[in-house]
Amino acid sequence: MSLKTLPHVHIETFGCQMNESDSELVRSMLKREGFVFTEDRERADVVLVNTCAIRENAHNKIYAHLSELKAVKKQRLLVVGVLGCMAQNLKSDLADKEPIIDVLAGPDAYRQLPSLLTTAIEAQEQGLAQKGFALDLSEYETYEGILPDRDSGVNAWITVMRGCDNFCSFCVVPYTRGRERSRDPESILREARDAAARGFKQITLLGQNVNSYLHGEWDFAKLIRAVADQAGIERVRFTSPHPKDFPRALIEAIAAHPKVCNHIHLPLQAGSNRILELMGRTYTEAEYLALADRIRRTIPGVVLTTDIICGFCSESDEDFQATQRMVEQVQFDSAYIFKYSERKNTIAARKYTDDVPDQVKGQRVSKLVEIQRAITAERNRRHIGKDMEILVEGDATRSSSQGMGKTDGNITVVWDKSTGHPGPGTIVTKHIFDASAATLYGK
Repeated sequence: MSLKTLPHVHIETFGCQMNESDSELVRSMLKREGFVFTEDRERADVVLVNTCAIRENAHNKIYAHLSELKAVKKQRLLVVGVLGCMAQNLKSDLADKEPIIDVLAGPDAYRQLPSLLTTAIEAQEQGLAQKGFALDLSEYETYEGILPDRDSGVNAWITVMRGCDNFCSFCVVPYTRGRERSRDPESILREARDAAARGFKQITLLGQNVNSYLHGEWDFAKLIRAVADQAGIERVRFTSPHPKDFPRALIEAIAAHPKVCNHIHLPLQAGSNRILELMGRTYTEAEYLALADRIRRTIPGVVLTTDIICGFCSESDEDFQATQRMVEQVQFDSAYIFKYSERKNTIAARKYTDDVPDQVKGQRVSKLVEIQRAITAERNRRHIGKDMEILVEGDATRSSSQGMGKTDGNITVVWDKSTGHPGPGTIVTKHIFDASAATLYGK
């Protein structure tokens, strides 16, 4: 490894869509400074691990990955950098317990990466053990003016805001990504036009609390309409919203604009008012139900999905049953259901006891998954016999003889390629003849 040759970088991304988007920004900034990216870790001089801090499972995966890199680093010179939320939230633990790490950079410090990595490479060439940390949170950083380095595909992530002001008691995001700040709408529209010019047919607008976007006179309803108006864009999605920021104007924008997808991911987290209050979610069971009803009445055929946490601090059988009733009442099209895992530095970690046994958490997750799987299967069966527009994404995961794409509602559809398989980014009509809890089958 030498600065006389171009340093090769391999980046591995864990976690949410925001991390995927951040990795695209990192690639862009490093390429500007002469770094070369490689898919082959064995050819890399630098390995960057972009991390997630939301759930314990993500932590475990990343620690296991660092153990693998420890073995690689014993065999050859290698700079290891840990980026993202885990770097920000566990900086002391990582710095002290993982000596293989040369660089730690939080989500607001990626502009410093070229100099941090250059210094780390120089130190290794000289046989020195020098570490570089950049972990300050910013009230202003939105990476304005940096176009992401995107892989080719159908969907382009566009981050419209960073950070979060909600401080839900279970969530680490305000401590790892800072307070809310929204990007200039004109820069967002320029990025959307650039993505369209490069062949991306779908835009997904990202933010930790995306629907609280606000920049001058621009709210999220105005922004999403403007993005959907850009030539060449066929579909616009967004994630993740908060139920507290769903004014009628936003619901009507989704209903009225033909290119804004009729899919809303509306995190519930719990169905018990007592647990919702402990979580700091700022809405009640009744308010959530009223919002879900208003969305379904305004947007016929909308696909409604959600997130649910089982086993939050002090959750009783009665609390869990309230969540179960909500799932059965709302009839979500699908749900991501997780066990509560305490995150360092959150309000819940400081104020409450993680007192629900892990076995009980697992049982509750299994119960809800079973209920939701039956609901999803039934809701998917309602599409049998319909002709639906599908945005083609490529080959199906399980078989290269099948094509795969998504409906406007983000439901996966597969079909036999022997009857024709247009390229990714094409919108085709498929007749749905069968359905499962995970997939629609078209022809």
